[in-house]
Amino acid sequence: MTARILKLAGSAMIFLAMTLAFATAQENTLAPPRKNAFDYTQLAKVPSKAAMRRNPIENDADSVAAGAKLFDLHCAECHGDMAQGGHKAPSLLVRQVQDATPGTLFWLLTNGVVRRGMPVWSKLPEPQRWQLVTFVKSLAPADRPQNPPDAPNDPRPPGDR
Repeated sequence: MTARILKLAGSAMIFLAMTLAFATAQENTLAPPRKNAFDYTQLAKVPSKAAMRRNPIENDADSVAAGAKLFDLHCAECHGDMAQGGHKAPSLLVRQVQDATPGTLFWLLTNGVVRRGMPVWSKLPEPQRWQLVTFVKSLAPADRPQNPPDAPNDPRPPGDR
């Protein structure tokens, strides 16, 4: 009797394991790829007065480096070491982010996007939030060439550079 119960239990375990494996395989084949699962609609929801704010430290030579340190400390865990995005947060290299005004990025940093998992960073001092904006704006968008205009592979003749 005990052997029969153990045999039935073993069969049930095998059946459950196969069912779970099949369900997981089905889920993976039916689910759309998460390549760019994030949307950037929050950028358009920033109040126009906030979006028009100018970055008071955008020309400060040390702002990018300071912003990079702050990014590593506060943002890289979700947005990735190179701001390329990750499972928790979108890429900051995309055209939508790079084309956003500094005021838009500052507002999003200050207020967060809590429903999407981005914390409110209003406790960071304002100059540090502007340094983060300066750093993010210094990144090259994913669809923009990384080469400067005078790079050796520049197709323009040397006199036109």
